[in-house]
Amino acid sequence: MTQDKTQAAIAYYQDHYNQLFDEFLTLLRIPSVSTAEIHKEDVKKAAAFLVNKLKELGFKQVKAYETPLHPVIYGEYLVDPQKPTILLYGHYDVQPPDPIEQWKTAPFDPEIRDEHLYARGASDMKGQIWATISALQSILATGDLPVNVKFIIEGEEEIGSPSLDQFLIDHKDLLKCDLVLNPDAGMLSPDKPTIIYALRGLAYFEIRLFGPNADLHSGVFGGVVGNPANILCDLVAGMHDAQGRVTLPGFYDKVREITAEERQDLAELGMDEDFYKKITGIPALAKDPEYSPVEQIGARPTLDVNGLYAGFIDKGAKTIIPAYAMAKVSTRLVPDQDPQDVHDSLKAYLEENTPDTVRWELE
Repeated sequence: MTQDKTQAAIAYYQDHYNQLFDEFLTLLRIPSVSTAEIHKEDVKKAAAFLVNKLKELGFKQVKAYETPLHPVIYGEYLVDPQKPTILLYGHYDVQPPDPIEQWKTAPFDPEIRDEHLYARGASDMKGQIWATISALQSILATGDLPVNVKFIIEGEEEIGSPSLDQFLIDHKDLLKCDLVLNPDAGMLSPDKPTIIYALRGLAYFEIRLFGPNADLHSGVFGGVVGNPANILCDLVAGMHDAQGRVTLPGFYDKVREITAEERQDLAELGMDEDFYKKITGIPALAKDPEYSPVEQIGARPTLDVNGLYAGFIDKGAKTIIPAYAMAKVSTRLVPDQDPQDVHDSLKAYLEENTPDTVRWELE
């Protein structure tokens, strides 16, 4: 695009900001929570909203393809077969908003506070989808696209995209392109243009421990019955050493080392310890001392507990030995690591360290 066309598109966006923003708020009000069966129709509603918007912009072959779970949206705007084709990826599903009581306003009732927009999905990633759509509308209203553009927008990213692999295989000809752009990320600051060139992968697990066949009174049975909650805490604590490194057998075997050039480039970003303490509000970082914070979050794998359940968790006291305990555990993976290897490693850890006073399952 020439400078004149760029300025014309920016002017259009500024003139039509209120309209585009109102449409964005409509999208945010749709509770497209992909993991909850109760919101299955809401997920379809969000997909239909985006399909209609792409059609409005003049995209062709716009369709919400059915999958075993939630629809995948496809649309294309082809200007010239000789020009490059960009495939834009997005997801319109969102994570559950729980715990609701920690929201100052309803998660699906957008509100602006201190120049920030608060709503579930506003930044992950309905906001990024709408930014690209708004840009395309502004360009198309004031001129022509300099490239061919295709969209693929899924509704299962927050649950691991279980239908996406098969969709990509089945529609590889439809999705042919020269470049894939995934705007599902953030910027370092409003005045620092940012390109994310790699994201860590994910392997997610539930660890379940089963003890007695029912909750027991701790005054009567404490000391002779293995407590699944205590044992789970021991197991989780043993998954890291004193330096925060993951202790699962073979966990780091395939991890690529960071090159000297990468370390130099990452150091120039200014994402030091003070940067992370400021944006998180924590007093100190918990990280491997051999790596800088930005190296740790970009090129090193992790293991984290995402949820815990055991026994009585409401307010007040209840003196029981719980019959059951569960932990949700995620690992963030880097190049060359295999999710199946991580599963096997976690399984080996549990086999080695879980006492025979409880029965365990790993999913």
